[in-house]
Amino acid sequence: MESHGILGFLPSSWRHDWLLGFLLVAVTIIAYQPAWHAGLIWDDDKHITRPELRSLHGLGRIWTQLGATQQYYPLVHSVFWVEHKLWGDAAAGYHWANILLHAFSALLLVKILRQLRIPGAWLAAALFALHPVEVESVAWIAELKNTLSGVFYLGAALAYLGFDRKRNPGNYAFALGLFLLGLMSKTVIASLPAALLVVFWWQRRKLSWKRDVLPLVPFFLAGIGAGLLTAWVERKFIGAEGSEFHFSIIERFLIAGRVICFYLGKLFWPVDLAFIYPRWNVSQTVGWQYLFPAAALLLLGLFIWRRWRGPLAGLLFFVGTLFPALGFFNVYPFRFSFVADHFQYLASLGPLTLAAAGIAAVAGLFRKREPFLEPVLFATLLLVLGTLTWQQCRMYANAESLWLQTLRLNPDCWMAQVNLGLNYLQQGRLDEAIVHYQEAAELRPLDADARNNLGLGLFQQGRLDEAIPQFQKAVELKPGFVEAHANLGGALLQKGKTDEAVAQFQKALEINPNIAGIRCNLGLSFFLRGRMDEAISQYQKALEIQPDYTEAQKNLAWVLATCPQASLRNGKQAVELARQANARTGGENPIMLHTLAAALAEAGRFAEAVETAQHAVRLAGAQSNTVLAGALQSEMKLYQAGSPFHSPQQTH
Repeated sequence: MESHGILGFLPSSWRHDWLLGFLLVAVTIIAYQPAWHAGLIWDDDKHITRPELRSLHGLGRIWTQLGATQQYYPLVHSVFWVEHKLWGDAAAGYHWANILLHAFSALLLVKILRQLRIPGAWLAAALFALHPVEVESVAWIAELKNTLSGVFYLGAALAYLGFDRKRNPGNYAFALGLFLLGLMSKTVIASLPAALLVVFWWQRRKLSWKRDVLPLVPFFLAGIGAGLLTAWVERKFIGAEGSEFHFSIIERFLIAGRVICFYLGKLFWPVDLAFIYPRWNVSQTVGWQYLFPAAALLLLGLFIWRRWRGPLAGLLFFVGTLFPALGFFNVYPFRFSFVADHFQYLASLGPLTLAAAGIAAVAGLFRKREPFLEPVLFATLLLVLGTLTWQQCRMYANAESLWLQTLRLNPDCWMAQVNLGLNYLQQGRLDEAIVHYQEAAELRPLDADARNNLGLGLFQQGRLDEAIPQFQKAVELKPGFVEAHANLGGALLQKGKTDEAVAQFQKALEINPNIAGIRCNLGLSFFLRGRMDEAISQYQKALEIQPDYTEAQKNLAWVLATCPQASLRNGKQAVELARQANARTGGENPIMLHTLAAALAEAGRFAEAVETAQHAVRLAGAQSNTVLAGALQSEMKLYQAGSPFHSPQQTH
């Protein structure tokens, strides 16, 4: 009997599709090979679920609390929550998820285009999968927003096309459900119902209110509502407001025209793709800036005049899908650039589909005379794009390579200077970090982020007298800057200006009360002032926010064990907290063991306290920490005599 292998039970056309689908996914994975083992960049760490959100309670906060996550896209952050349960902080899993979602979107595109009978469906999908302009959305972990919402967008479109053909209520409900899930991933997909109307107009030459428009009303209402919420969140929680966003309506049209031309240019000539492009100076008094909207209108007029419905539909799809990022609404990235490759992730489907259809039509003319021309042409085009994608992916290998490449393409990018400085700061390369922070401050002397980061570098070098004025400038420039208030408080605390530090920590918590680290620092400030009950309260609140916060556990255990006020001491609770903190740090940290010994003594477990203190003394000695070793030896005498250690009474 003839064997057809694993796909032998399928019709030949299906086997052909399975083979092409497998090849498309495979070449996509290969093209993104540099991202397989890439690290974290920019704000990836703010998207990967933070410790205080990793519990079931944290998952609830993702859905119910605005500001709990970087942006209010609860489904995206729920996926991040699940991913963290699966592979923790290992970046590879997050990268693979993005790559596979992107490949799946390409397969969905094939289904949609074939249902619409648009030629070149597989070529269009391959162009989308392998075009280097999509790399930013796929190789950047934070842009799970794009790859996940893209799947829901295309899935909803496919389901709705099925409803349009058969008027099946199940397809309609499925499409609406996918669309709502997509909105909870990224509200840019709110343009889907308008895109569907463009498709129906292209197919039927006119639209029917009852057949075409009315069923999409719930989609429009959901999209508008989600879009308004996102616009408000961008202003309220992310900072998309201020002088940098003050443009007249004419200037916003100038931005929009140039954005359209820019993205089309990068699609058809994808060179010098940057993570952050230079920000244009926009002015309605500069005549040549009107050329961009004029060019866009001329192209639109040409398609209308020639009655080229296909190209016109593609252009309308492109502009309509880009609309949220054209400059009419404020989005945070406009602070440093009006364009970014990830903004055209879905919009690019229009021009790429048009290009694929055109190439397929032209190649078809030569199919009989030159049968090998078509596959050679397609293979060459995809090889070039795949190679460009592979090269572009290398830029995203790690934060340092990303920012160095950004500065090569955009030398005046203050944001790249800030983030390269932060990268060096995290590596302990303080001198290099400060150089880049100073560059950023010179480029943007009135930017709060640049001042705050310069202050942070100086702070970590111990140059407190230079760091404090930088933090003060930052909070003056941006009064709601939580991090700058917290950093200023930390610097003042180290200078011994405890009351001023308390004021800064309290201001930071007025802006965002759910930051465990600031609660812990405020607790330490109260402790140093002898305000033990207030210190205990702040440590407890820090642990409510982040139950596994080791520093708060240690500090609270110390106060509960050694507080001079007997009514506030609790040896049993102190032992429990100290044991947890000690276990989380590996059991060989002399500072944690110091706290555990004091807690055991307060609980009356003096033999264990002596043994723990002796172990801590040995570790402190090995680390040449003579101050800690001396304190432990002094306290150990009390434990040997059957007496706990209590801190002396502090005065205000």
